Amino acid sequence: MGRPGGQGPGRGGGGPMNARINREKPKNLKRTIGRLFRYIGKSSAILVALLGIMICVTVIDLLGPFFQQKAIDTFKIVGDKTIVDFESLTVYLVIMAIIFVISSVLFYAQGLLSAKLSQSTVFIMRNDLFRKISRLPISYTDNHRHGDIMSRMTNDVENVSNAVSSSITMLFSSIMTLCGAFAMMIYYSWQITLIAILTIPITILVSTNLAKFMRKYFIRQQKLLGKLNGEVEEMVTSYKTVVAYGKEEKAVNNFASESEALRKNSISARVWGSVMGPVMNFLGNFQYVLIAASGGFMMLKGLGITIGAIQAMLQYSKKFTHPINQIANQYSAILTALAAAERIFEIMDSENEVDEGKTEFDAENMKGEIVFKDVDFSYVEGKPVLKKLNLKVEPGQKIAIVGATGSGKTTIVNLLTRFYEINSGTITVDGVDIKDIPKDVLRKFIGIVLQDTVLFCDTIRTNIKYGNDNATEEDIKKATKTSNADRFIERLPEGYDTELTEAGSNLSQGQRQLLAISRAVLADPKILILDEATSSVDTRTEMHIQQAMVNLMKNRTSLIIAHRLSTIRDADVIVVLSGGVIVESGNHEELLALGGEYSKLYSNQFAGIAT
Repeated sequence: MGRPGGQGPGRGGGGPMNARINREKPKNLKRTIGRLFRYIGKSSAILVALLGIMICVTVIDLLGPFFQQKAIDTFKIVGDKTIVDFESLTVYLVIMAIIFVISSVLFYAQGLLSAKLSQSTVFIMRNDLFRKISRLPISYTDNHRHGDIMSRMTNDVENVSNAVSSSITMLFSSIMTLCGAFAMMIYYSWQITLIAILTIPITILVSTNLAKFMRKYFIRQQKLLGKLNGEVEEMVTSYKTVVAYGKEEKAVNNFASESEALRKNSISARVWGSVMGPVMNFLGNFQYVLIAASGGFMMLKGLGITIGAIQAMLQYSKKFTHPINQIANQYSAILTALAAAERIFEIMDSENEVDEGKTEFDAENMKGEIVFKDVDFSYVEGKPVLKKLNLKVEPGQKIAIVGATGSGKTTIVNLLTRFYEINSGTITVDGVDIKDIPKDVLRKFIGIVLQDTVLFCDTIRTNIKYGNDNATEEDIKKATKTSNADRFIERLPEGYDTELTEAGSNLSQGQRQLLAISRAVLADPKILILDEATSSVDTRTEMHIQQAMVNLMKNRTSLIIAHRLSTIRDADVIVVLSGGVIVESGNHEELLALGGEYSKLYSNQFAGIAT
């Protein structure tokens, strides 16, 4: 609908939205992790297979040092001689070779399943997010930058995908390796293990505090990325306006400012994220020294530990600390994914469009009477747009709504279609409160032609059929003939099969409007709303449209919102809005004779003065 009634927050990068971003606080981390794992769990078959393979990989990996210890201990020094049990050594070496081959095959399978789990998870998440966006109220998209919403669908979902495919599977594997390595260390020497775990409290303390400090940078990074996407989206969609006003340099500077903020924050995030790895490596190496020193001391004292066992302990200590280092090195990616997941879940937690309508409504036999009774509405609390509005539209009546910008004309359309909900009062159609009519039923019998034409990247035929999926080719051509769009369509090289670019930019603005009118004609609505429907066409085209509209509006309740007063002279009733209330009502001649607000608007317009 564009900016509703010229009042609400509107689209783009206005102040209210920016204030919301700055006030936004991180969500509950545990809850986010829980919800993310529930999504992963939806691909249960892949997850079970992946866990099974990871367990096998971990067990085989842990068996390596054990057999290495056995192989080393086949060498024995007796006096001045070294005795080698070649038979046992050969067996252990063959076993180790088999283990390494099996490990490689399973590791490859683990990579494949990780990729499948990742794509299955984000497939479900992306579908849920898109479905959620389709159920959001119009007010949500009016109050959030479109680029930021798209960033959550693309960048944020991609970050979650990367985490699931690498970081999260690595996390599972690391936990299992930690437990297994610790068990094997206990098996060889509980005394050395106790010495080795002295570094664990320090590791936990350092990693916890670093994590708390780093997390704020990664959450802010995702917000800034969404904001930057919003800048790009605005620049691309508004490019003609930017160029027309010579604001290219300003647009570049704004982008550079947002990009610089993202650059600085990303550097801080990466720097602090990379600190974790070296710190964990240092603690791991310190543990390695402790084990080597204590193991050597015990062997020299004859406390029942062999060189092979010390070597195994050293390898298991590495396997014990390596997962911690892996987690530390992946921490930045995990934080980015969690911050992205929070942003995705924020949209999913938003309230759906309310639809309490349950009344059975006979749309086929409706008359089309519309009544607004004592309707109050405001986009922003404390700033009313409509005040105790009372308006009755008789069945088949053609009523025009005029007034200065911001008087509330488009708001009436927003409320009738329930794009927004009224604060108080009632709106009825054929005596039935529209709150009791299901929204899909309500909107099905209302046809709208907006000032801002909406066309899709598809053929002209498909765009027109958007008004009625069951329409035949004959129906489509009748609709275009009624709206006088057939003339320009048939002159196109590919006719109705012409592919439109984004928003139909390969057509003129007037041609796009004619297609939108054709779509409304094909929908054959019981109530027709024309919101500045002819404002974008030339006078000659407007005359053709007006002639077509006479036939289109027969036996159909019609609401016309117009700035160009010449288009509404033949309206049954003209309603003049000012400050959210109806100040005048009557036909063209009556209002001119009255000499009031309408007369001033009419005189000013035809005197060439902008209203």
